Amino acid sequence: MINDRGTKKWTSLMLPEHVEALKKLREEENWKEKPIIDEHLIEEINLILQLALKDDLTIEVEYFKDHDYHKIKGKLLAVDPLLSYVRFEDDEIPLDSITGARID
Repeated sequence: MINDRGTKKWTSLMLPEHVEALKKLREEENWKEKPIIDEHLIEEINLILQLALKDDLTIEVEYFKDHDYHKIKGKLLAVDPLLSYVRFEDDEIPLDSITGARID
């Protein structure tokens, strides 16, 4: 059997720009798409946000940012529907990026 080094033998022939482009392409293949949120889930999220803000409850919010899902947990400080964001102690999240919420 031939001892093949795979792509190692070709990397010396590639320009650094090509190597960077291939790395970026591999990263983009793993990107996730933002889900489409239906009206029922939007209503449920809004009710949870209002309840957490009114009663000063700890809340966990799942949101979509930079092609991935993230979670934040903490006290909700403000919900601004005009500027379309939710403010936590250390972060602000756009309302349209929220994909789920639950009260702890």
